[in-house]
Amino acid sequence: MSTAPETSATATNGLSAPPGPELIPAEDLQRRIAELGREITADYAGRRPLLVGVLKGAFMFMSDLIRQIDLPVELDFMAVSSYGDSTKTSGVVRILKDLDVDLQDRDVLLVEDIVDSGLTLAYLRDLLLARSPASLQVCALLVREGSRPSAADLRYVGFEIPPEFVIGYGLDLAERYRNLPYICIYEDGADAAG
Repeated sequence: MSTAPETSATATNGLSAPPGPELIPAEDLQRRIAELGREITADYAGRRPLLVGVLKGAFMFMSDLIRQIDLPVELDFMAVSSYGDSTKTSGVVRILKDLDVDLQDRDVLLVEDIVDSGLTLAYLRDLLLARSPASLQVCALLVREGSRPSAADLRYVGFEIPPEFVIGYGLDLAERYRNLPYICIYEDGADAAG
């Protein structure tokens, strides 16, 4: 006998309890990502954009996003760190994995999980612009209230969120919670072990 799958409101992916209140349900994530895919498809019509995902947090978002873009696309990934195991940014951006492809004369779309202080985004934009792409735009799933860069720096935004530490849907705390199908606010003292 089969049972119905858990909804995002009850899914805890192995945890004994949700690690905090749900902020963005899985259904809302998928609806907004489909909208972003349509916008990107229209804006890049006739071109083959190179999507650059920022690991590890953006991997789920990028995976769902590319399936909503009705164009031939190419992918590459960068890994950067500015958090370590903390809930606060360290203020220092480190490149852990650089790109494998040449950006010269390419239409590049940088795919970020979250824009917090804007430090990582500014660093990555400068780094990628120095490699002479034909164009460079940014698509961020989440942007914290009060920290949004200028519209020139951030073309596509999924959701604006309050200044809380969030986890789920690729975002983590010390490598935990990435597999939650929704985004929730992390509450200190939440069930970390499951």
